This record gives sequence, C-alpha cells and structure tokens, in this order.
Amino acid sequence: MRCAGCLASVEKALRSVAGVTHASVNFATQTASIAGNANSVALISAVIAAGFQASEIVDDDTKDDDNKSADTLDKPDPKASNALAQYRQLLHQSWFALAVAIPALAAGFPAMLGGDMTQGSIHHWMQWSSPVLAFLTLAVMRYSGAQFFTGAWKALRNRYATMDTLIALSMTAAWSYSTLATFAPQLFPSGTTEPFWDVIPVVIGLVVLGQALEMRTRGQTSNAVERLIGLKPKTACVLRNGQEIHVPLAEIHKNDTLRVRPGEKIAVDGVVMEGHSSVDESMLTGEPMPIEKITGSAVTGGTINASGSFLYRATRVGKQTALSRIIAAVQQAQGAKPAIGRLADKIAAYFVPVVLLLAITAFIVWFNFGPAPHLSHALIVAVTVLVIACPCALGLATPISVMLGVGKAADYGILIKTGDALQQAGQLTSIVLDKTGTITRGKPSVSALVPTAGWDENTLLQLAASLETGSEHPLAEALIHAAKQRDLILSSIDQFQAIAGLGVQGRLDGRTLYFGNLDFMLQHAIDCNALQARVSKLASEAATPMYLAVNGQLAGLITVTDPIKTDAKAAIARLQAMHIKVIMLTGDNLATAQAIASQVGISTVYAEVLPQDKAQKIQALMAQGEKVGMVGDGINDAIALTCADVGFAIGTGADIAIESADITLMSGSLAGVAHAIDISRATLRNIKQNLLGAFIYNIIGIPIAAGVLYPVFGVLLNPMIAGAAMAMSSVTVVSNAVRLRKFQPQ
Repeated sequence: MRCAGCLASVEKALRSVAGVTHASVNFATQTASIAGNANSVALISAVIAAGFQASEIVDDDTKDDDNKSADTLDKPDPKASNALAQYRQLLHQSWFALAVAIPALAAGFPAMLGGDMTQGSIHHWMQWSSPVLAFLTLAVMRYSGAQFFTGAWKALRNRYATMDTLIALSMTAAWSYSTLATFAPQLFPSGTTEPFWDVIPVVIGLVVLGQALEMRTRGQTSNAVERLIGLKPKTACVLRNGQEIHVPLAEIHKNDTLRVRPGEKIAVDGVVMEGHSSVDESMLTGEPMPIEKITGSAVTGGTINASGSFLYRATRVGKQTALSRIIAAVQQAQGAKPAIGRLADKIAAYFVPVVLLLAITAFIVWFNFGPAPHLSHALIVAVTVLVIACPCALGLATPISVMLGVGKAADYGILIKTGDALQQAGQLTSIVLDKTGTITRGKPSVSALVPTAGWDENTLLQLAASLETGSEHPLAEALIHAAKQRDLILSSIDQFQAIAGLGVQGRLDGRTLYFGNLDFMLQHAIDCNALQARVSKLASEAATPMYLAVNGQLAGLITVTDPIKTDAKAAIARLQAMHIKVIMLTGDNLATAQAIASQVGISTVYAEVLPQDKAQKIQALMAQGEKVGMVGDGINDAIALTCADVGFAIGTGADIAIESADITLMSGSLAGVAHAIDISRATLRNIKQNLLGAFIYNIIGIPIAAGVLYPVFGVLLNPMIAGAAMAMSSVTVVSNAVRLRKFQPQ
C-alpha cells in the first residue's frame, strides 16, 4: 500500500468477506487485523482481487510441533529482508530517474547553453534532443515509475483511486503532450508546442526518493517489537534423561525442567524448583532493581538471571508465555486506530477523487480564461495539482505515531491494548484507585489477634485460616501463612461459600462459622459491640478488621495490615500535579481506608463498596462529565475496569483484571499510570501535529498549484517543485513522529 486510498480499498475488500465482523488495516505497518469467522485463504483472495498481495502472519510460537525446526530461529526475518531489498530498489529507481533529469533539465533551459528561444519555435538543442528524451523519459516511467502505473491500473479496474492514480495521470499527461509537441507539433496552436521533459524524471525521481526515505525512517518505528522479540533466547538448557542438553526454544515443552546459569536469559515462564538467584526483570516491567528468586518463585521468559544458578519447571511455553503475550499485545495495539485516526482515514478515502475534480476544474479554468499559450498553462496547472496532492501524509499521520507511542509505553512496562485507550488516557480528568494491591503492596500480614472470652489466639486463627483455604482473597494468604508459622493444623470446611465484599462462611465439626467484615456480622445478627473500641483504634492505624463468629456468637477479631507501596505517595502527587483528581474506591472499612488515604494524600474516599457497586461509582463520576480511569488488580475490579473510560490493570494482579483492562502496568507501580498518561498526551500531540501539517500542506499547496497566486503575483508553481514538496511531506510526517522515540515521561 502506498497511500490512504489503498488502505480504504483493502479494508473494504476484507470487510466484504463473509463472516468478517471487523477489519482494520494499518498503513504504517502494512498489516491487517481481522476478527470474525473467516479463513486466511478467503481473506487473501479478497485482497488479491482488490489489486494487492497479502500473506498470513505466522509466528514461530504458533506453529505446530511438526512444522518446527531446530534452525527456525536462525533464519533471517523475511519481512526485514524484503523491506531492505525494497528500499534499495527504490533508491536505484530514484537514481536512474534523477540521472535522466540532468539532460532533460539542460534541454529545458537553453539559456544555460548560451542559446535563445523565440516565440513559436524550438531551440536547436531541444530540436534534436527531444526525440531522445521521449525515449529516456519513457524508460524512467517504465523502470522508476512502473509501480505508479500498475497501481493506478489496479485501482481503476477495482473502481477506486489512489496516489498512484494522481502520479500516473499527471506523468501520462506530461509525456503524451511532450511527445505530440515533439513529433506532431502541427496538432497544437502556434506557440504551445514546448515540451516539458524535465518534469517527468524530476517528479518521479523525487517522489520515489521520498518513498525510500519514508521507508527507511518508518523502519525505525518498529524497534519496540524487535527489542521484545530479541529478548527471547535462541536455545535453552533442558534436563532430559538425566542429562543437560541445549535445545531450540521451539522444542521446550510444558513441565520440562530447565537449568539457568548466571547471565543467561530465562527461556520460558516457570517456577523455581531448586536454587536461588536474583533476576533482572527491567526489560518487561521497567523496574531497575533485580528481584530475588527462591524455591517456589515465578520466573518469566525473556528476563535475565543476574547471579546464582537454579532449576525451574516450565509452566508456560510458546505463545502462552508472558513475553509472547506482551509481543502480541504490542503488535495488536500498534495496528489499532484511535478515533482521531479513523476520522483521518475517512477523510483520506475521499481525498483522491476530490483532487481529480480539482485538477479537471483547474484545467478547464486555465484553458478558457488563462493567458496564452492556453493549453500549455492549463496542462502545467493540472499536472502540478495532481503531483502536489499527498494522501500519503494523511494516511501516515496517525498510525506512525501510534506505533511509536505504544512502543515507548512498552519500554516502561506499560501495555496499551487499543488505539482508543492510547487516545483517551491523555484526556482523563479523574483516576479511581483500588486500595489492596494498587495503593498497597497486596501482601497483607496478620497484625493482631483479639479473642473474646472463652477463646484463645491459636483457635481463633486456626478456624479463620481453615475457612479461608477455599478463598482467593489476598487476605486469605495472610491468614494461612500466619497459621503455618504457628504450626496450626487447618481443617477441611464443609458447605464453604464466599460472599463478595463481605466474607466467607462454612461448617466445621457441626459448627457454623462466619468470617468477614462488620456488615457480614450484622447481616447474621451477631453482636460485635464488645470489640468496637479496639476496632476503632486498630482501624485508625490502617489495619483491616475481620470478625469470626461461631454458631452465631462472636469469637474474636483478627486484623491484617498491608504496607503502602513505596512510590504510591509520589505517584499520586504527580497525578494531582497533572490536574487529575485522585479517588480511592475500596471494599475495606471506612476508618482503614481513610487512614491509608491520609498517608498517600488522597482526600476523596469511597469505602465499604461492594464489587458490584464499584461500576456504579465509576458511572456516577462519568455522568458528572468526568473522563475516568480505573486502576485495580483484583477479580472484584474487573467490572469497574471495563466500565471506566480507561481501565488500568496492575500486572501483578489477577489475569481476569488484566484481560478486562485497556492498559496493563507490568511493574505494578502506580507511577505507570502517570507514565501512560504522559505518553498518551505526547502521542496525541504528535498525531495532531502530523494531521495539522498534512492538512495545511494540502490546503495551501493545492490552491497554489492551481494558480491562485498568478493573478496577483504572476507566479505559477513548477511541477518539479510540487513533486519535491509532495515527496517531502510524507518524510516530514514520519520524521516528526520519530521524535517520540526520544520522549521521556516526567
């Protein structure tokens, strides 16, 4: 594809395939993403029928085992090789055209050779060089500009118009007129038979050179994915039949045992079985400090073992690894279109037909009302209008910036899933934060055991921990860990039931147990007044109180504390400095929530909110005109994350939260929210600059090419200058977008 007109045609062809529900084509990456029930053969056939070529993208990780080979990872990237070959081909085509331009320019300016030109006659130099230039410029059109003519023919055959149509029409008109003026001058009125051979090689040479420079600059935008792919090691050390052997990454299977030595990359996701080490996870999370790994710790493929040697069991391989999923997410996001991009595509789809009408109108006006020689002036103006119009700049303005913005976010451990999330993140006015695992570390510990009369601490903890063995709540892990530290034996619970946002219940040895917050106790008419004074004091210290009742009687109180993340306060202050309201939304009790909020500088707190009610709070804020971002890490945050304008999932949290969110923060740091907003604002700013530049270029350039300055200043734009401007417009857009590579969040 060479312009936004091509893009619209490919999208239309893909959407016409039966079963396709969505098709999005990215001009910058030259890729399409299709959803629905259709096979690749039908999709490729549709693209070919529209006049283009396509092939299915197949990653090595998705191939069947039978198709994997040991040397797969050593093969050069065919896409990169093809791009390099195409770049070199464009350079050769440009050089040939510009070489022919030298004698063509000399023939067009006889004064340079010491001669003169009289009205209605051709200079002696032009007289004998014109037939030669007719064949040379035809060779330029055949070799250097062939793609324009084949593209224009395909477009005409499929009833649409592209940039190729504009270039092919203008060059055909220029060559046809010049050839007739050379070999059959009697067909034209006197004084109108001066050929302009110079226009053809100069315009084609400059436009093709611009395409080569654009391709080279555009190649710099895919570095994010290439860096991520480069994190994958080519081989890994696997234990098989008691021996350590090195095998290609594609031959590692789930539950294989792997050995990792100091300085080596971890091949796939897994769990440490033996040994300990520290692992550098900065390339995935953006966190600079190595993370200590011991038996039972999870390790991620693509990270680097800093010190120590260990054995680990593979839990995820191939496309299921975190790194492969990250690569897929980044590629998907880079191909996505924000709303502003879809608008630009719609405008670009009508661009070429409008330019064709303008060129025809300009020709008619100049032929009928312009100065003599009428035909020469009319033809030059029409050719200049066709040449200067640039749908490429419009087509590139958004996707090239999106690619770089998503890649920059990935550098900071931020995965942006959609183009709309990238656009909307920079427009947020309110950020709603969950407490546990978002502001706090999500690793609570038991801080106090307060039994009532007739109960002791160990029994209180043993019963509560036994109940929580069936729960996935973060607080459950704290209770079970505390029970194990005291060597307490946990019992099996019958009729276990978890009530979201309230607590858990079950039966043990014929006794009914309830364990949860105060609302849960009140629902079951359990009197908790005896401990309220103690509860108030503990809650003011940011401890979360939980009550245990046995057969309808209060047995005691257990509190847990969850440390605040070290950078939470600074990150929240930064968001507030960006004029964003920060709100805490939690199911925890009000006193504990307010204690945490006061420590991190949050003034607005919604506490004791049930999971199903969190979405209602988000919707209420949105109804007030706020653009709301929700940050959470738990299963109970999934609905709220989906409901918000932008959902941010803490990457260390539950998979369902990550799947529900628009943006995932791999590091788990709240600083990632501010980073994402910064990057979004910079990307959106860059897109607007590109679109403004492209629109201004066309809005100003096309009228000048049509001759609006001639009545006042007597100036007509030379088609060669128009060709140079058209070539550089796309290069300028891409170069401006590439500035995002140097952007750094505050």
